[in-house]
Amino acid sequence: MASELRKFMVPECVVGEGAAALVGRCARNLGARHCLVVSDPGVAATGLVERTVALLAEDGLASTVFAAVSPNPRDHQVMAGTEVFRRCGADLVVAVGGGSPMDCAKGIAVVAANGGHILDYEGVDRIARPGPPMVFIPTTAGTAADVSQFAIITDSARRVKIALVSKLLVPDVALVDPATTRTLDRHLTACTGLDVLTHAMEALASTAHWRLTDLCALDAVRLVAGNLARAVADADDAGAHAAMAQASMQAGYAFSNVSLGAVHAMAHSLGGLLDLPHGECNALLLEHVVRFNWERAATAYEQAAEALGLAGGCEGLVAGLHALRLRLGVDGGLAARGVRHEHLAALAAAAHRDPCLVTNPRPATPAELEGIYAAAL
Repeated sequence: MASELRKFMVPECVVGEGAAALVGRCARNLGARHCLVVSDPGVAATGLVERTVALLAEDGLASTVFAAVSPNPRDHQVMAGTEVFRRCGADLVVAVGGGSPMDCAKGIAVVAANGGHILDYEGVDRIARPGPPMVFIPTTAGTAADVSQFAIITDSARRVKIALVSKLLVPDVALVDPATTRTLDRHLTACTGLDVLTHAMEALASTAHWRLTDLCALDAVRLVAGNLARAVADADDAGAHAAMAQASMQAGYAFSNVSLGAVHAMAHSLGGLLDLPHGECNALLLEHVVRFNWERAATAYEQAAEALGLAGGCEGLVAGLHALRLRLGVDGGLAARGVRHEHLAALAAAAHRDPCLVTNPRPATPAELEGIYAAAL
């Protein structure tokens, strides 16, 4: 470690009940006059978007809402949002939502500053100019797009998800308010929480992991172990939801700085080709990727198993992860979500091209990825 250089990128984070109410102050401090508020119809229906607009107005800021964002946000949605940003004269982007609105908001900021099309920026460090300031309010304890260097966008024509990776995608401010996560239904709370666990475990096993990211990831695993089931069972359990918001943030710190692995590469492929929910895909794939990776990542997985209160080596961890998702209501496999054997070759080919696979602890061929998909059917 003494001879290696490491970089650790995180945004300014305000954490706790009531953090979302600071959106106007944060935007004003960043010099904003007109904010584009990016969200989706589901979040808008909870009243959180309307409240955000009102809070911005209290601080003397104009705002325009762009809420035409779907799960697995599309390239054309980014471009439509960019046109709204330019037309209304916005100078700051506020995202209110889960991973889809936050990733779309990042894409809008990129194109607003750099021009062209969002697909031009696929890959690592392809963004030349900083975008407008970004203030993010996550409404799920899951994706951690509010603290990460990643944006995942669906290329509609190719039906694949592309990854943009750059320090310029780290928001300026993340307002991590657990109260905003208590509007989710039980299934979405479970899937986003299992996404947190996947982020943490993939960061631990990443070939780029180091001490600081390990500390963040392991604490995130412990918080998931003690609080996810409680959060799923009771939307009013403020302590459990606060702990999961913290876990999401810490797992985000970890994976944003050391990347992920085969679970995310494969989940991105599923989301692109078949438009399946990201957190649910991760939940279904995690146990199978752990078994595949075990020989190269046993130490990391043993640490995760201990933090989860599991024992018994590879099979003990795999069985424990399987039991956990069933207990949280994420049952069945990929076949129950519409995945067929004839899809597997295309899914594996796309996953093999995904940049998240670069830091997976065990190199994987397309044939091996196809085998993991088959096991998860």
